[in-house]
Amino acid sequence: FGKAILFNEHFVVYGIPSIVSAIGNYTVAKVEPYEKSGFNLEDKRLATPKYKADKLSQQKESFELMFKKMGLDLSTNGVKITLEGNLVAASGIGASAASCVAVARALSDSYELDLSDEQINEIAYEGEKGYHGTPSGVDNTASTYGGLIWFQKGEKNVIDRISLLNPVEIVIGNTGKVTDTKAAVDGVKQRKEKNLKKYQEIFDRAENIAYLAKRAIQDRAYTNLGKLMNENHKLLQQIEVSSRELDFLVSIARDAGALGAKLTGGGLGGNMLALTPGKELQNKVATAIEKEGFQTVKTVIGASRENVE
Repeated sequence: FGKAILFNEHFVVYGIPSIVSAIGNYTVAKVEPYEKSGFNLEDKRLATPKYKADKLSQQKESFELMFKKMGLDLSTNGVKITLEGNLVAASGIGASAASCVAVARALSDSYELDLSDEQINEIAYEGEKGYHGTPSGVDNTASTYGGLIWFQKGEKNVIDRISLLNPVEIVIGNTGKVTDTKAAVDGVKQRKEKNLKKYQEIFDRAENIAYLAKRAIQDRAYTNLGKLMNENHKLLQQIEVSSRELDFLVSIARDAGALGAKLTGGGLGGNMLALTPGKELQNKVATAIEKEGFQTVKTVIGASRENVE
């Protein structure tokens, strides 16, 4: 599955709890024997312009890290990897994690390794290092397990499922800009070191928001959840990971009636998401964004293998 971070991207790197959801769009990987050594990649995913070209060297590094973690020697007999599915390869929706999980599962099947979800998640985390340097682990966890997840990075990561009775409609709006997540994460680190007191206050509020949001989800208090998303976006603006395009799409979504809207993922471009329970509101918000010339994905949060074909 692709993913949407509902709360606390960037803050999650520093042990602040985050809430992440699998979305109803996914990547499929196919692995076949290849007569040469190494791997041959056929990437058939729909993508933001330049995304695949910009990420190619990171993608290769990612695959190498996964092969190593799985103990696969491709020096004589290689593999052909084909990527497809209905998840657009873009920044901010877990495209890299989805491909890592899909490839790990396909390799597990191809080599009859019978790996558990937990092992797949560990391998995908290793693959994510190729894209993000020091990933939080939140993307690959949502991508592997599906559903809605409370994630807290630590000595041992806290991964708790948050029960959501039915998936809820959202709109994802794409700025069309490819994000360099490594650069975004490094930027936050440098600014935090220079402004410890200011950043501590922001981080404390982000932590508080996570607990309030968890309660709102459990109570199905979506109006309240939307307000908390708006506040979370403000905090992300304060740590300088939003962008003019993201703020523009967020304001369009809110003006069109979204209960809440914020950036999702690495920021500085990539995607935003809007909370739009019900098909009617979802269509209204998506249309408003598309009228301004931006691409949208209409999907759901809380997607799992049980409720998504």
